[in-house]
Amino acid sequence: MLERVMIIAGESSGELYGALLANALKSRNPGLRISGVGGERMASAGVELISTIASSFGLVEAIRTFGKIKNTFQKVVAAFTSFAPQVVVLIDYPDFNIPVAREAKKRSIKVLYYVSPQVWAWRTKRVATIGRLVDSMAVILPFEADLYRGTGVPCEFVGHPVMDEIAGVTGNSVSIKAELGLRPDRPVMALLPGSRPHEVRKLLPVLADAAAAVTGRSPGYQFVMPVAPNLSSDVLSLIQNELKGFTNNSLLITDNAIKALLCADIALIASGTATLQAALLGVPMVVVYKLSPFTYFVGRLVVKVKHISLANILLDKSVRDDSGLRITELLQGKANIKNIMEEFARLSDNQDYKNNMLSQMEKVRALFLNRNATARVAGMVEQLSNA
Repeated sequence: MLERVMIIAGESSGELYGALLANALKSRNPGLRISGVGGERMASAGVELISTIASSFGLVEAIRTFGKIKNTFQKVVAAFTSFAPQVVVLIDYPDFNIPVAREAKKRSIKVLYYVSPQVWAWRTKRVATIGRLVDSMAVILPFEADLYRGTGVPCEFVGHPVMDEIAGVTGNSVSIKAELGLRPDRPVMALLPGSRPHEVRKLLPVLADAAAAVTGRSPGYQFVMPVAPNLSSDVLSLIQNELKGFTNNSLLITDNAIKALLCADIALIASGTATLQAALLGVPMVVVYKLSPFTYFVGRLVVKVKHISLANILLDKSVRDDSGLRITELLQGKANIKNIMEEFARLSDNQDYKNNMLSQMEKVRALFLNRNATARVAGMVEQLSNA
């Protein structure tokens, strides 16, 4: 009988998957207790939080949060004794979760790794390490299962939880515009600055300037910005200050990225899970990203993929009838108003180009149809508890 599970997520997208999983496990196992590391959504799903998210990305960014991450790790290890989970579910976040898996294995606690680290992009040796430490793998990209063959660990492509998230939202563009307070007769651009504090700080000025430029070119546009629920109050204040030039009639801030994208005609998005959300929903987009110069320099040396957005990576690796067209990615200094507006104009004015891009996105969506990642992972947790 499944009685105690621990779920550990390190950032906003993983925390969403953890919340979906917690809800599914609790509905299937009355009386189940779940502890873990996450944020507001996992807490709302009934997870007893050991600690809250302390996400970071990149060398410089990780140093700034090292103290909190170390403290959280110590709390998790202590909870292995006090809470005694039957199964630990680790969601991505490898620099934290691989050491957690090592500690769990010492205590003979079953480990399910849900969402593989991006070993296909860099640090491929982690495949062997993970293979030694976990009891089962649930991967969410179709090409990832092949990477774990030969490790001796059962590995399954379960689909992507973003599809489960989308399925949980009802309404169409018109009804969602009305729900959010946007005018149904005017186009919408979604602005997604990322879920990590350093992403927001670096990209928010770019997005704000782009919105102003779009307003100058196409005065009818409205803007909607979904904000990750786990951002700190100082980051939320930064968002308000950066966007204070916009009236409530032209820009809306919400906490629901799916609804924001469902009513959007186009999106300007920080590279991350949101790019896949937009592709699955068929929203034309421009992808932007900025890191500290040092982190970017090191990344260029070690990362082994041509593209950074998930939709483009999937087109590169998993789509057979590929036309070769890719979503525009603007990195570092290329993430500027001139380049953004050129792609905005192309998507707005060239219907053939836009249709071809939407066709590419539909091919990405087809990779994930007829799967239910959350339900399947819940079943895998239950199987491990009985093993």
